[in-house]
Amino acid sequence: MSTLERWTRWPAGDVPIRERHSRARLVLSLFGRIALLSTVVFGTFAEHHYEGWRLLPPIGWILAAAGLFTGWYFACRTQRLWQALACAGGLLVVAALAQEGEARTLASVIWCGLAVLAVVRLPLAFGLVTAGAALGGYSLGSGDSLLMVVAVAGGLGLLGYLLRLDSQARSAQRALLAQERAAQVAQAESAALAERARIAREIHDVLAHSLSAQLVHLEAARLMLDGGAERAEIRERVVAARRMAQDGLAETRQALSALRGEFAPVAEFVAGLAAQAGAGLTVDGVPRPLPAEAGLAVRRTAQEALTNARKHAPGGRVEVRLGYLDDAVELTVRNSGAPRGADPVLGGSGSGYGLLGMRERAELLGGELLAGPEEGGWRVQLRVPA
Repeated sequence: MSTLERWTRWPAGDVPIRERHSRARLVLSLFGRIALLSTVVFGTFAEHHYEGWRLLPPIGWILAAAGLFTGWYFACRTQRLWQALACAGGLLVVAALAQEGEARTLASVIWCGLAVLAVVRLPLAFGLVTAGAALGGYSLGSGDSLLMVVAVAGGLGLLGYLLRLDSQARSAQRALLAQERAAQVAQAESAALAERARIAREIHDVLAHSLSAQLVHLEAARLMLDGGAERAEIRERVVAARRMAQDGLAETRQALSALRGEFAPVAEFVAGLAAQAGAGLTVDGVPRPLPAEAGLAVRRTAQEALTNARKHAPGGRVEVRLGYLDDAVELTVRNSGAPRGADPVLGGSGSGYGLLGMRERAELLGGELLAGPEEGGWRVQLRVPA
C-alpha cells in the first residue's frame, strides 16, 4: 500500500457480511445513547435559564446536532466523503452557535465527539483535519488552560486512533469470516459434485456388469436357438438373463447404501459371489471393516472378474483369493482356459471396458490393478489402501 493510499483510504472497507451484535450489546448501546442525550439536554438547560421563545434556539441546536450526527453516520457507512465533510462542517457551525448561546455542554460534546469520530470514521488525512478543526473550536470556546486543552486534545486523539484500530481489526475479522464462509460453500459444492460423480460411477459400473452378464445369457440363448436346442434350455438362459436384470437393480440399491456407510462385510459378499460362480475361495488375514470406496472397489472388481471368467472361459476352474494386509486389501481372481468344446462366441459379448473401469477405480483410490494371461488362463489382481 502506497503512502497516499494509506492517508486517503477509508479505515474499513465494505465486506459482504454484517456484524451481528448480541442483545446485551444492543441494549447497552441504546442506554448509552439515551444517557448521553439526557446529559446533553440536562446540561444545556441547567447551565442557563431559558424562558419563552429563548427555549427554541437550544432545542433547535440539539435537534440539528442529532440530525447531522445521523447524516454523518450514514455518509461514513456508505463512504461518501463530501457528504460526511458537509455534516462535519454543519456540526462545527452548530457547536459555535451553541457556544455563543451559552450552551457550553452541548458545544463541548459536539466538538469532542466530532474529534473522536473523525479519526475513527474518515480517511486519515481528512479525519485529522476535521479533528483538528473540532479541537481548535474546543480550545477557543472552552476557556480552559493550555495544559488542560493539550491533555484533552491528546486524550481524544489517542482514543480516536485506538478506536480506529479496533474498527479495522473487526472489519478484517469480518472479511476473513466472509472468506471462510465462501470457502465452506465452495467446498460443500465441490463435495456435492464429487458425490454425484461417485454415485454416477457406481451406477455405471453396476449397470455395465449387469448388462454384460445379461448379454452373456441372451447370446447363449441365441446360439441355442440357432442350433435347435430344447425349449427348456433356452428358457433357462432367458430366465437367467431376467434374474441378472433383477440383481442389477438390487445391486444399484446396495451401491447407494454402501456410499451412505451401510456396507455389508466384503468377505461375506465375495464368498457369495464365489459360491454362485462355483469358484474356490481363500481368505488370508483377519477380515475387518473397510472404507466404503475400498469395499466397493473390491466388490466391483470381483463381480467383473468372475463375469469375465464365465464369459471368456466357460467351464474353466476359477480361484478367488481375498487378502487383508496391514495397510491394504488385495483381491486376486485366477481362471484356467476354456475346456475343449466351449463356444468362443460368448467371448465377444459385452462392452470391453470392464478392465479399464476397474483400473480407473483402483487408481482413484491410490491402488493398482494388474490383469493379464497366466499359465494358459487369466489373472486379475487388485490392491487398494484400506
